[in-house]
Amino acid sequence: MTGELTASRGVFSAALLGAVLFGLALPAQAGPVERLREGLFKNRGAESAGPAIARYVSEEGRVFILDRTQPVPMLKFEDSPEVWVLAPNPAPRGDVIYKNDLGEPMLRATRLGGFTLFTDERPSGEAVSLAGGGSPLRLPAMSPQAVFERLAQASLRASRAARRPMLFEAEATPGSSALIADAAVVTSVAIIRLSQRKDGRALLAQFNRVRFMEGKKSQATLKNGILTVVVAPTQGLAGRPSSDRIIKVARGK
Repeated sequence: MTGELTASRGVFSAALLGAVLFGLALPAQAGPVERLREGLFKNRGAESAGPAIARYVSEEGRVFILDRTQPVPMLKFEDSPEVWVLAPNPAPRGDVIYKNDLGEPMLRATRLGGFTLFTDERPSGEAVSLAGGGSPLRLPAMSPQAVFERLAQASLRASRAARRPMLFEAEATPGSSALIADAAVVTSVAIIRLSQRKDGRALLAQFNRVRFMEGKKSQATLKNGILTVVVAPTQGLAGRPSSDRIIKVARGK
């Protein structure tokens, strides 16, 4: 990418790309987990401190990668393209609670290395066991064509979930384009999650356009039918809002 992708030169629109890319979708990331769950929770004694990066499975079968090799810990579930950026917070008995960008707990680590996962389905938490090694969670370098395709696919997924065109526009520089592409994927996840709510149709009726911009601080705002997502490239993956934050904005919270 040799210059800025402005509204006149580089606006990515689902209306223009839908017919061409209607069959495209992000790669499926879900896989069988029964073999991982079997026997892992029968005799769970004290666990030693876990590795800096590893794959884990919960009692309910949620499989995720936890990467603590970077300054900011990150977590990614196998059944979702979103990478969650976590903030460690001290807890009683020497434990650490990892929270999302809304300050909500996602994971608790004991000083012995045990973990408890918190989800919407299990807000009180569920036990987690080590299931193997994992790969680092990084923001990949992307070519201009790859960025363009990622935005188009995310826009298409959002449009399908909303059952109407959901236009994605981006104003990016070479330094922010990969992060904006990732933010577009996360935004599509948020829109899909909104569509699954009982009040989802009313919430999604508030906007039909998503605009991605570069800034000094990540944020999401909703005004005049446009959801604006600002990314901060200097912060890496931590420089874009999570799907939870985007959903909160759509709910007017």
